[in-house]
Amino acid sequence: MGLPKQIMTQQYGFVVIAAVIAILVQAVLSTNNGLARTPPMGWMNWERYRCIIDCEQQPDSCISEKLFMQMADHMVADGYKEAGYEYVAIDDCWAMKNRASDGSLVADTKRFPHGIKFLSDYMHARGLKLAIYGDFGNYTCGGYPGSQYYLKQDADLFAEWEVDGLKFDGCYSKVADMQSGYVEMGKWLNNTGRPIQYSCSWPAYDSKANYTVLREHCNMWRMYGDIQDSWDDVLDIVDYYYKNTDVLQPIAGPGNWNDPDMLIIGDFGLSYDQAKVQMAMWAIFAAPLYMSNDLRNIRPEFRDILLNKKVIAISQDPLGIQGKPLFKQPSTVRSRPLERATAHGLEVWSRPVSPVGSFAVVVLNRNNQGTPQVFTTALKDLGLTSKRGYHVEEVFTDKDYGFMAPNDTFTCYINPTGVVMITATIQNGKKEFVAVKPHKPWKI
Repeated sequence: MGLPKQIMTQQYGFVVIAAVIAILVQAVLSTNNGLARTPPMGWMNWERYRCIIDCEQQPDSCISEKLFMQMADHMVADGYKEAGYEYVAIDDCWAMKNRASDGSLVADTKRFPHGIKFLSDYMHARGLKLAIYGDFGNYTCGGYPGSQYYLKQDADLFAEWEVDGLKFDGCYSKVADMQSGYVEMGKWLNNTGRPIQYSCSWPAYDSKANYTVLREHCNMWRMYGDIQDSWDDVLDIVDYYYKNTDVLQPIAGPGNWNDPDMLIIGDFGLSYDQAKVQMAMWAIFAAPLYMSNDLRNIRPEFRDILLNKKVIAISQDPLGIQGKPLFKQPSTVRSRPLERATAHGLEVWSRPVSPVGSFAVVVLNRNNQGTPQVFTTALKDLGLTSKRGYHVEEVFTDKDYGFMAPNDTFTCYINPTGVVMITATIQNGKKEFVAVKPHKPWKI
């Protein structure tokens, strides 16, 4: 069941300590490979480059060792590695169409002439990690050999190649077999003795996937369809999180993450403001940050969004608590018959961050009418009720609101299809304010 149209303010404050304790318990119950203690960051080819395999016609875009080497070089040279992006992930279409005579997977000999171990060495020499793609079914989604009946052999081969991550898809497999199959592959990966971050796609195919089992065996999991290069897809994913918060939020944490798919920032489908929305929301979601773009030609303003230290700090916050929606303004319909009903209003999300008692808050303006929208509220209505007060700062503009008490009024202006993201860092001073209770509504 989805959440109601309007969610009352969620009070995180009194449960944060309990959440920290739960994280410690989860560390015992979850995937015991010690990986992904914060949401993984990196670059993946799929959304931007799909399954382009014609290197004669598209030499700079085809799925080849050249593409991954060039992206790795830019990750190092342009500051992405320093910012925390460390995985270079090969998606589908890297293999030959048939296995070798001994059953082994083989990288395409024309597009990857030096093999996958060469690419692993290339990444490791630059302080990066290599992830690879497989599929639980008979075939991958692109029609290449799947791992069904070869789980142990493929896990051993990936370890021999010294890869650092595996995205395991679910095309051409039976949903009924996925729980046992994904669990088994995770065990074979662990048995190799090599730390291999494990990304499972089981819930993307099975709406009834057992998230308790997923958390025990997978570091991250795709739970929705592939993102396309569009603003509508970003909003669709935001809506999915909104409707499924009660399921998704409790299962996320260090070592285990919901994965809404890749960042399309710097591609063709998002404006500058919309790109900030995706970056901010993925940080609130505590989602993996895998770019899928052309780092060789990305515009500086989009690179700056991807490298924003304050947003990345929220994403990588060690508490690892996924954010929740606080409020969503109902959609409105215009009165004049020839005007489209495009005013979707504002929504507010919040995520607890370090130090305990602090929060990151996002105000998202889904409205595409041509003027910024004003948002005014007391801090207490955002769940910021501590007597100690908060230092409030806007993340993308670096605007400093200074020290604010729960009763103080916060006002911001959000561009159409844009976002304002703030951090509210709890203060440690002796000065305290009268305790307050949240109320509603916000003035919008």
